[in-house]
Formats: sequence, C-alpha cells, structure tokens
Amino acid sequence: MTETANARRSGLREATRRAVRAEIADTAMTLFMERGFEETTVEQIANAVGMSGRSVFRYFDTKEDMVVGSMEQLGHDLAAALRARPAQESAWEALRRAFDEPLRTLRQDGGIALARSTLLATTPSLRAAQQQKHAQWNALLAPAVADRLTGPAATRDYQARAVVAAALACMDAAVEEWTASKGRKPLDRLLDTAIAAVRE
Repeated sequence: MTETANARRSGLREATRRAVRAEIADTAMTLFMERGFEETTVEQIANAVGMSGRSVFRYFDTKEDMVVGSMEQLGHDLAAALRARPAQESAWEALRRAFDEPLRTLRQDGGIALARSTLLATTPSLRAAQQQKHAQWNALLAPAVADRLTGPAATRDYQARAVVAAALACMDAAVEEWTASKGRKPLDRLLDTAIAAVRE
C-alpha cells in the first residue's frame, strides 16, 4: 500500500473517530440535560448510541470528558489565535481578541451552550474537570503571552502564567454571570468588564 493510501486511510479513521466522539458527546449532553449529570450512567449513554460501555470508554476516558472534552481542542485554537495577533498588541489585548472566536461560538450555539454552562456551574465534578482543562490552556497560552511581556527574562514565564490565569478567571466570571442571566446579558461586555476590573 502506498504512503498516500496509508495517509488517506489514517485520515478517514480519524474523521470517523471524531464523528463517533461527537455523536456520543451530543447524546450524553441530551441525557444529562434530561436526567441530570450524576443520575445518568455511562451504560445509559452507551445504550442510547448503540454500543457497549467499554466501547464508549475507547472514545472518552471519563463521563466528565463527554462534557469538557472539546475544551482540549479549544485550547489549541486559542493558542493559534493568540499567536496570530499583531505583534504590537499588548498581552492583555491579544488575549482578549483571541477569545473572540469562542465567544462567537457560544453565542451561535445558543441554548445548547447555555445548558452546558448551567451543567458546568452546578456539577462539582465537571467544574473540577474544567479547571484541569484550564491548566492545560495555561500551558498552551503562556509562551505566546511571555513573548509580549517586557522586563527581566527570568520572570516572564511565571508572569505570563499569572496573566493567563487571570484572563481565564475573567472568562469564568463572565460565563457564570451570563449563565445566571440565562443568556440575556451580552457575554462580550461581561468579559470586557471583568478584564477591566482586573487591570485597574
């Protein structure tokens, strides 16, 4: 088999895997919203998608990952957006603009995004899983932030981690307020207000 054919088959397998993961995650979210996160079992999710519980765990390590698993790719997307920002922008401005796309996605997803945010806000194990993803985001975003900081090189790495952590905390606060308002308050404005408060 040629290298091109191998690459094509590998790409097809990966596309199929992503499609199955998406189907499992969508089905799980529907069940979580209907029955509650803690009340829904992996076996119930597996039955709904027509596979075994063991097969489900080939696609997701934990039940929590069915809700927050997509955040891993989002972290890479944020890092790419941050690196693409103009070099003259400050670290904070570049970070804020990097958040534009995920904010747009949340607005477009509407009720689904709000239901997911409500689930995250009310389920301790999901909040813990979300914080783990944020730690991964920090590792992805901090190097690009460090490049935009001035001052001694010896302190830039941990300063960058602090800036990213603060920005993510602003995002969390904005999303929590947006969720509490049932999506009525503009998320962009909430984030801008939170960032302005931190930067004062």
